[in-house]
Amino acid sequence: MQNPRWLRRAGDPRLEYGADYNPEQWPREVWDEDVRAMREAGVTIVSLGIFSWARLERSEGVYDFGWLDEAIDLLHANGIAVDLATATASPPPWLTTRHPEILPVDQHGNTIWPGGRQHWRPTSPIFRTYALRLVREIATRYGDHPAVVAWHVSNELGCHNVYDYSDDAAAAFRVWLRRRYASIDELNEAWGAAFWSQWYSDFEEILPPRQAATHPNPTQQLDFKRFSSDALKDYLRAERDLLREITPDVPVTTNFMVMGETKGMDYADWAAEVDFIANDHYRLPGEQTLDELSFSANLTGNLAGGRPWFLMEHSTSAVNWQPINLAKKPGELARDSLTHVAHGADAVCFFQWRQSRAGAEKYHSAMYPHAGTDSELFRDVVSLGSALRSLADVAGSPRTPAKAAILFDWTSWWAVEQDSHPTGKLRYRQEALDWYTAFLDLGVRADVIPAGAPLDGYDVVVAPILHVVPAPLAARLTAYVEAGGHLVTTYFSGIVDENDHVWLGGYPGSLRELLGLRVAEFGPLLEGDTAELDNGLTGTLWTDRIDVTGPDTVVLASYKTGDQAGRPAITRRAVGDGSASYVSTRLGPAGLAPVLGELLSQAGVTSELPAELRGQVELTLRGTTRFVINRTEEPVDITALGGADRTLTARGVAVLRA
Repeated sequence: MQNPRWLRRAGDPRLEYGADYNPEQWPREVWDEDVRAMREAGVTIVSLGIFSWARLERSEGVYDFGWLDEAIDLLHANGIAVDLATATASPPPWLTTRHPEILPVDQHGNTIWPGGRQHWRPTSPIFRTYALRLVREIATRYGDHPAVVAWHVSNELGCHNVYDYSDDAAAAFRVWLRRRYASIDELNEAWGAAFWSQWYSDFEEILPPRQAATHPNPTQQLDFKRFSSDALKDYLRAERDLLREITPDVPVTTNFMVMGETKGMDYADWAAEVDFIANDHYRLPGEQTLDELSFSANLTGNLAGGRPWFLMEHSTSAVNWQPINLAKKPGELARDSLTHVAHGADAVCFFQWRQSRAGAEKYHSAMYPHAGTDSELFRDVVSLGSALRSLADVAGSPRTPAKAAILFDWTSWWAVEQDSHPTGKLRYRQEALDWYTAFLDLGVRADVIPAGAPLDGYDVVVAPILHVVPAPLAARLTAYVEAGGHLVTTYFSGIVDENDHVWLGGYPGSLRELLGLRVAEFGPLLEGDTAELDNGLTGTLWTDRIDVTGPDTVVLASYKTGDQAGRPAITRRAVGDGSASYVSTRLGPAGLAPVLGELLSQAGVTSELPAELRGQVELTLRGTTRFVINRTEEPVDITALGGADRTLTARGVAVLRA
């Protein structure tokens, strides 16, 4: 990161605690009760003004800052810091009425109308003019206020408007393409434009991949995804640069969304643009919900490069946007929060402070619920505040790196889930999460790292469905193995270069020689079909017709049934002190665990947990502090970790000092 600054705050280190605060939704007399309850809960910081543009600028150039002045002063008087938003997340009605040309357009040519939020084009010059004018007013007015410890650019950039197909986007896309390609002929080559008579004679002929008669050009789609992430990043920079110009001593951030299937923004690329990483995370339904939370927090911590990061939003209990919104069980509020802290968060915040009476999120939980302070939820909020105060000494301590890592690549995520592939059922992040769960089941810590991160500190690197492997990445992976590292990759990896062009000569393309095998044809499985392996495991989704190409490649398991019966399913090639292994089918977490266990054993990587605790708890280290997180719904005896007899409650977290 360019400026690894944490919050602008004097005093001893502490874990910050708070929420989004929206006083503009409430009468003035409610505010005093808010700050009283905040102090009771131990709140130290709030994010303020996020969706307040319409209240701050009532009409063009007519500002009303009085209510915000009073709110900031009230918070400051009660010892509560402010992460002040630039309020540009959603334009006010007067602006969209005057300039409907700032509204996004979907792939089908339909306008995205006001009524929700984020109804603006990332590439609109008109929107940017109005937004930056507001940013300048806010920064000039509040930059020196002692309560303001950070700037919060917009909110969840790209959550609803990452892909815009408007004429503004088309013009900006052409500019982006001119920068990426030296000439129109170079673009034609990269896009394989000889196919289907798509050869361009001028950049002005190019459009975004709008609704077409059939599958749009795949490289055009991939480049549009890259462009769309870059367009939002460029907007982030515009606000950030203005804020730095006016208030160079106030750190700037924006809230990422490293969670679930939110994939439009390449956060590995964005990480250097902010002074500290902030993330929003909400649990998703499913069997791996806790593991997904840990996975996302782990990746966020590695995007932050080991520096403190800010959990900007998560939920105290139920959300409002899932088909069925379940309240959290006892203990889950604290467990979820402390899992983020275990992975490097130095701030724990929620959406939002006071649960709304009106609007689309009125059934989204908050720190101060509809039931008020006389509620079990608020008591849990107060209890968590106390727990965070007791962990003040953890603040600033780095995550302790693991000996194993999972490589996570946004470009492969984008490319592998495009159309016209051997199967449309591939889910990149799910495969990565399956491997992460397998590590947790074995009690082995693993970092989740972006594809560009250094590899030399890891004994084992798993690169699931690493589909896009340009020549430099292939060389880096080969050098890692030749230096004694142990690489594990999977089906549909190494297949294409950065232009989504297939590496010729057989699959897995750029990794074929490193792995010591060759696949002439893919063997995707129909939904419901399976392939049995001779080690007792069952594969789904995918198989490969593998031929071993060298005497140093060992077959660890073969297919027992299906079209690939008798052929290798899992292989390992020794390369000096290192190795390169290949898993050619989807095994799921339960199937991956024994395979991963064998590969880790051969690499000399072992669990730091006693045998009886492996799989039951997650162990995470920050400096000399160990976080032990119960992954089960039952109490777990963790006496074996040292110290006095101790039982970890169901859904509990223990913090053990050295």
